[in-house]
Amino acid sequence: MAEKNPKYSRRDFLRNGTRISLLITLGTVGGISARHLTHEKYVWQIDPFKCTQCGRCATSCVMSPSAVKCLHAYDLCGYCDLCGGYLKSDPNKRSTAAENQLCPTAAIQRKYIEEPYFEYVINEDLCIGCAKCVKGCTSFGNGSLHLQIIQSRCLNCNECSIARLCPSDAISRVKGSKPYMVKGSFTKES
Repeated sequence: MAEKNPKYSRRDFLRNGTRISLLITLGTVGGISARHLTHEKYVWQIDPFKCTQCGRCATSCVMSPSAVKCLHAYDLCGYCDLCGGYLKSDPNKRSTAAENQLCPTAAIQRKYIEEPYFEYVINEDLCIGCAKCVKGCTSFGNGSLHLQIIQSRCLNCNECSIARLCPSDAISRVKGSKPYMVKGSFTKES
């Protein structure tokens, strides 16, 4: 007959095994939680200094309409009567009629301040991210209009389709604590 070891029973073995399993599980859960607390979130964003206003943001985004919208850096704006981002550069007649406006969806609204100054406001709901106004502002004006990915609309895909198709490599991951690169207030990091 086989002798049983009275010092270490089956019950002790199961009890110790359960304790070790619980400790390993708690350690793993604690480690994952600590990693998520210290891990900074990264988001997709457009570098306004690299963007060439190619227009692909409007059609390449998985969101419809695109999560890319035009932003206005008011500090850089000249509030001009003849805004290159609002009116076409060679209109038939200098008026604010729809056929003379650059934006195909009338997302830019013009408000009179005083002669000869006007304020330009972008209606985010109408903006499709086509970059026509940005291209006009950059070529004729001082570049106060630029495109950005709006984080509340972006799905933050692991592989952004706009970033893959961007010819100027202007879209990259940035820290979630500083999700917007805005002309006038953004200093480019080396």
